[in-house]
Amino acid sequence: MEPVALRSVPGRWIMVTTILASTMAFIDGTALNVVLPALQKGLKASAAELFWVLNGYMLMLASLILIGGALGDKVGRKKIFTLGIAIFIMGSAACGLASSAGMLIACRVIQGIGGAFMIPGSLAIISASIQQDERGKAIGTWSAFTTFVTMGGPLLGGALADAGLWRGIFFINVPIGLAVLYFLHKHVAETRDEDAVDSQPDYPGAIFIACGLAALTFGFLRMPQAGWKAVSVYGSLLVGVILLIAFIVREATCPNPMMSLKLFKNRIFAGANLLSFFLYAGLGGGMLFLGLNLVQAQGYTQLESGFNFLPFSLLMISLSRWMGAMADKYGPRFFLVTGPLVAGAGLFLLSTIQQTKGFPDYWTTYFPGILVFGLGMSITVSPLTAAVMGAVSQHQSGTASGVNNAVTRIASVFATAIFGALAVLFFSDAVHSCVYTLPLSPADKEAVVSQAKNLGDAAVPPQIPAAYQKAIAANYRDAFINAYGKVMKLCALLGLLASMMAWIFIRTPKSSAEQ
Repeated sequence: MEPVALRSVPGRWIMVTTILASTMAFIDGTALNVVLPALQKGLKASAAELFWVLNGYMLMLASLILIGGALGDKVGRKKIFTLGIAIFIMGSAACGLASSAGMLIACRVIQGIGGAFMIPGSLAIISASIQQDERGKAIGTWSAFTTFVTMGGPLLGGALADAGLWRGIFFINVPIGLAVLYFLHKHVAETRDEDAVDSQPDYPGAIFIACGLAALTFGFLRMPQAGWKAVSVYGSLLVGVILLIAFIVREATCPNPMMSLKLFKNRIFAGANLLSFFLYAGLGGGMLFLGLNLVQAQGYTQLESGFNFLPFSLLMISLSRWMGAMADKYGPRFFLVTGPLVAGAGLFLLSTIQQTKGFPDYWTTYFPGILVFGLGMSITVSPLTAAVMGAVSQHQSGTASGVNNAVTRIASVFATAIFGALAVLFFSDAVHSCVYTLPLSPADKEAVVSQAKNLGDAAVPPQIPAAYQKAIAANYRDAFINAYGKVMKLCALLGLLASMMAWIFIRTPKSSAEQ
């Protein structure tokens, strides 16, 4: 089909369907971060299992999203988009019915498969269907409206969790998904890359990256319990590195790679993806540990925790479309240097907060940091997406979207695994230092330290003498806040690295600067 105007009837239906489909994934992610404490209690999940609930989804998303984008280019973006939505709906319903942490992890894997086919379709359809001079504005509109629709995710998740109904965050995807399938069928035309029709999907590449990421993630999550010297840890990490190297070699030699390394010869595309990796690793780690800290250490209800993210969402709504249009006019460099730097400053502000009096202190403690962090992300997201999609030709839009989405999901996988492992180590060290000053038996001391694997959900072992239970509970809280602060500072550093990537790699095209 020929590209259409953003305000035409076909253009509006394209925006409606892509926004609603993306909303499912965004609601799932934002609400899940808020309900993790309730989920952990409800399923009696350890910290490692909690991180796998996140990473089971992210692993499949990261490993298959490139094939999802390539298949969309090959067989039709609408067809693959539709398939992904259908699988995502089924996975969401299964997640809502899961009776154990292991079952939920397995169902999240199904969700991830659906997401891998669904997520790259949104931006690929926009880029292939909307006129070139309006794509930045369309992407900004997509960013603003998806944020607007999903800003209720944390609030909804918090309300459901406080009511003991956290499973509802998965079930809500079902009616949204069914509505999108209907609109797609009735109102959106098919697009494909005719040059990709005869190519074959790179299945070995998908296997290499999926198994490599899984091995690395398992190694990092296993590390706090088994230690660096355990065969299960260094063996998994070594296998993961070897498989990722095999993936790169495969992509360099395969005639139809799932991730064409030639794309990275484009300086802007390479720099934008490096920026995405560092920025979204910081975002993923920061949002995860902020949500856990608010509920498990600061005494917020999960609804109050959800309210904490509202200023972030409002800023994204207010600024995303405007920033996309400004990037169209002046080029993305200024926004991509400034935005991550501001976001990193916000994460640093959040890292300095110690014990508070709970939600009544919100406006003088967490609000300033959230405001600065949200401003930084609002400056960045639309120009970053426009830079990625504008760096490649239209017929590569599905692959480019898939690559960038894969990079952001891989960043989230690594952030969850590595920061999760570091948090347990930081937490364990703090608890260990305190408990060995108490006159407890060796068995009691070991029992206290063993709770470190549960992080903020650590509970004082029942056999501990009553005289020491209050001190140990306070130590658990203080140790978690200490671990949270260290992780958030590392996340802030990633924001700085993202800004540096933009400074080094992103250049404003002369045509943009002269407009």
